[in-house]
Amino acid sequence: MEIVQYHIYLVNLDPTVGHEIKKTRPCLVISPDVMNAHLQTVMIAPMTTKSHNYPTRAGLRFEGKNAWIVLDQIRTIDRKRIVKELGKLDARHVRKVKDIVREMLVD
Repeated sequence: MEIVQYHIYLVNLDPTVGHEIKKTRPCLVISPDVMNAHLQTVMIAPMTTKSHNYPTRAGLRFEGKNAWIVLDQIRTIDRKRIVKELGKLDARHVRKVKDIVREMLVD
């Protein structure tokens, strides 16, 4: 399966430890396509419907529900955890994700 940056995939996140987001859930791929094409790992940000408007989370409507991209829980997964593709982010939400990641990680 081709893995594409800023597309949303259903990902099995279990097993987890402590406060990590668990279960099989939608996740946004944030790793660049050049990495996705050559590595067996993918950088993702999990999504949830149970959150609040934190500065490290991007809100959106997904599959008819209010959802949040949890950018404070970015993790690298093996691509074997990916179940299927669910959709992709529009340009406005891609910009929001980039702005939050920049604010979090870049001086």
